[in-house]
Amino acid sequence: MVIFVTYEKICEYIYDIPKFTKKNGLEHTKKLLEYMGNPQRRFEVIHVAGSNGKGSVCAFINSVLVHAGKQTGLFISPHLVCMEERFQINGRNCSREDFIEAFEIVKAAVDKMQKDNEAHPSFFEFLFAMGMHIFASYKLDYVILETGLGGRLDVTNLFEEPLMTIITSISLEHTEYLGDTIAQIAGEKAGIIKEGVPVVFDGKNEEAAEVIRDHARACHAPFYEINPKNLKIQEITGKTIDFSYESDYDVVNLRIPFVAEYQVMNAALAYKALQLLQTTVGIYPSQIIEGIRQTIWPGRMQQVQEHVYFDGAHNADGLAEFLHTASVIGGEHPLLLFSMVREKDYHKGIALLAKGAAWEQVILTKIPDVRGLEPDILAEEFQKHGVDTMVIRDCNEAFAYAMKHRKKDQTLFCAGSLYLIGELEKIAGGIRND
Repeated sequence: MVIFVTYEKICEYIYDIPKFTKKNGLEHTKKLLEYMGNPQRRFEVIHVAGSNGKGSVCAFINSVLVHAGKQTGLFISPHLVCMEERFQINGRNCSREDFIEAFEIVKAAVDKMQKDNEAHPSFFEFLFAMGMHIFASYKLDYVILETGLGGRLDVTNLFEEPLMTIITSISLEHTEYLGDTIAQIAGEKAGIIKEGVPVVFDGKNEEAAEVIRDHARACHAPFYEINPKNLKIQEITGKTIDFSYESDYDVVNLRIPFVAEYQVMNAALAYKALQLLQTTVGIYPSQIIEGIRQTIWPGRMQQVQEHVYFDGAHNADGLAEFLHTASVIGGEHPLLLFSMVREKDYHKGIALLAKGAAWEQVILTKIPDVRGLEPDILAEEFQKHGVDTMVIRDCNEAFAYAMKHRKKDQTLFCAGSLYLIGELEKIAGGIRND
């Protein structure tokens, strides 16, 4: 038996999991948790799925509950800098000691499973099981749970009676797994809806909304649709957005500490879900408003210093929203530092970026991961649209180049993948402003 004596060795083992195992079904995850004594039964869950914005919605909800004095866990993916980010306790990353202990518990259960001829868990499955142990050990009241891939077949989809389900915006993503139409993907995401459990969802795409409504009706689940026409932006300051949300006969004014307008919908989804849960969890409207106002969520149009922004936009819909925000705050001829992972539709993404802004230059780099797309391929695609590019494969060198060549008051945007943003967070850690 291998003994894992250091944190670094543990991380190495987890990162190597995709090399020696495959994706398993939900029944396999249930078996793994049974070997661990079913830690997931010791807290209440709010379950969030979607293509874009689900992490932000989780962050808003977590911020409100923490500021209201509730004991909460937050399970998210991917992490930006370290794996502990995936397991947050009362608004803070779990400790390294918690992480190591959880690994040892899960690894012991996996060893027993393999002796019984069961498959080794996948990367995400292993981390999910670690999260369940960590959250159970803290005896938390609530866990806000972000799905990984999809919803219906997702590792996280084993809670039969969550307090609430939430579905954020739907777009074409992971089509090899989820289907190649909005309706098919919406159907997969709607798989988190449970019998009689309320669902709040983003209603701006009618094709997706119709599928979600049908799923909710089939499950006798009360559904609450957030429509963009009920959201009115009042002021964008460059650091915050003030907006009103009209729901039935109620109008509430909210402030979010972000510059990206897409966060307005995410905040409204969180607000509605928490409004419905007020009595259940014991919170007040003023606590919801204040918790939303104080939310911190790195890597989502995050200002790291004056005129320098990091945004994890990674698919066509996300990049369209990114461009909208860039047009508002970016000034003339901004710089773009960009990279993508292979499985995303980079042709469509680059076409949007090339037409959507007058970039002075696009600096292309490679995410230091096997999934990272070669920057020369990205450069060739940008050049088809007449965009001036510079290829610097090393992320550190690319960011240093961008910062050195950025003119006074010129805006630098860094986007294309949360994996890229994670690397840049490490590099730029000394100048972060959050």
